[in-house]
Amino acid sequence: MKILVTGGAGFIGSNLALELERQGNEVIVMDNFFTGHRENLKGFKGKIIEADVSQPFDFKEKISIIHHQAAITDPRYPNDEETYSKNVSGFKNMVRLARKNNAKLIYASSASMYGNGPAPQREEQEKDILSAYAKSKLEMDRIAESLFNKMHIFGLRYFNVFGPHEQGKGRPASMIYHLSQQMKAGKRPRIFKMGQQKRDHIYVKDAVDATINAQYANQSCVVNIGTGIGTAFNEVVEALNEALGTSLEPEYFDNPYGNNYQNWTQADTSKCGKMMGWKAKWNFRDAVKDYMGELYGK
Repeated sequence: MKILVTGGAGFIGSNLALELERQGNEVIVMDNFFTGHRENLKGFKGKIIEADVSQPFDFKEKISIIHHQAAITDPRYPNDEETYSKNVSGFKNMVRLARKNNAKLIYASSASMYGNGPAPQREEQEKDILSAYAKSKLEMDRIAESLFNKMHIFGLRYFNVFGPHEQGKGRPASMIYHLSQQMKAGKRPRIFKMGQQKRDHIYVKDAVDATINAQYANQSCVVNIGTGIGTAFNEVVEALNEALGTSLEPEYFDNPYGNNYQNWTQADTSKCGKMMGWKAKWNFRDAVKDYMGELYGK
């Protein structure tokens, strides 16, 4: 199949593009390289188009599937209006391209829209929007829902994805990456008091597997993509100590984000199990060990 991956030089996008190509597909990557990096595509043999998907662009290739990963992902990006408008415009452009090609559209949504809503978070629960990024993803989901009966469109509300190729994200990279950097430098890992906050950390290899699986879903839908397990920050430090061979105690500090911070993310994964027959395969500690091996060498 011929497949387009937008944001294909970014974190999830590059992992996805490489795996799709490994599986024998003809893959085209589109990226504006604002946060994406060409080194993430080392070994990629397909075509790379440098373009901003939120702007008009000329694309004449005939494609079967679009994986739309391109977005401004940093919830602390300084221009909220630009975050919202670019993310929504880019999505609308991909909808038009998919309909023109009669192609399936699989896109990255986000669990950020649940905010501090009750956990485990269900797709249908009331949303708690804490950022322009989350607002843009919710609008994308609303547009997708209006098209469920008109095309194959599938939204993936990723929870806290971590793994290879994320370092180029800067601040939005996972806490696992940032804490590992501190610990490799011999510093105590700094986490919010008292390390009891929880995250549903999903390994990027699982996220890619779920994304490819969505190509074969029987009907359009928006689903959570997570492990279904909330892991406390203290447990993250334990897992990193184990993987890195260190024994560093956490350094606790006050959370500066107040009510604009998600204290507990945990996916209710029953819907993705029903709609896709999918569940995460990687155990958290095994995933951390695998990631640390790739990041710092075995």
